[in-house]
Amino acid sequence: MIKIAKLTKHYVSGEETVAALRGIDLDIEPGEFVSIMGQSGSGKSTLLSVLGGMNHPTAGEVEMAGVRLYALPGEKLADFRAQNLGFVFQSFHLIPYLTALENVMLPLAIASLSRNAKREAARGALERVGLGAKYDRLPNQLSGGEQERVAIARAIVNQPRIILADEPTGNLDSKTSDEVMALFRELNDGGQTVVMVTHNPDNCRYADRTIVLRDGRVVAGS
Repeated sequence: MIKIAKLTKHYVSGEETVAALRGIDLDIEPGEFVSIMGQSGSGKSTLLSVLGGMNHPTAGEVEMAGVRLYALPGEKLADFRAQNLGFVFQSFHLIPYLTALENVMLPLAIASLSRNAKREAARGALERVGLGAKYDRLPNQLSGGEQERVAIARAIVNQPRIILADEPTGNLDSKTSDEVMALFRELNDGGQTVVMVTHNPDNCRYADRTIVLRDGRVVAGS
């Protein structure tokens, strides 16, 4: 599903060049659940942003579902992201004045579907994450765990092949974290490939494999 070859990412800050990723080689199989761990500054979030088509690498290749991601022109890259990738972030990024249903409908804005069809797809995604009865709630009327479930529903509403999650339980207590991780496991068991950055070793027990980064290199799990 994902093939990474000699992936390098440099950032220039003034006269200094910082190597965030240093020649990473990595394969992720279809339907695999992979967690990525490493200390702060190890390159794990940079790697996820490159995989998500949001951060052009300095060198190397990213092939996803048989497509060379960064060979695509900007508009085609955006289309590929919309059709194949779902994103879940630590900070939820929900629009505060939109209901749960309306937040989940956002990725469907460019889809060639009727508004009713978009609403039904969003309702279905909310039901999958256990929030079918709270579709009309605003984010501030939901708990932190429920907000994260809305964010996950938004990520899966377009039925992506791959879910990319960046510290999805970082703002949650341990009980809610376990519930959210069980949900990721359930989605993965349903056939979706999951790649998750986490700082929490407990989350790794839900994954098939854990990749450890240090100083921009893979040191375990490849």
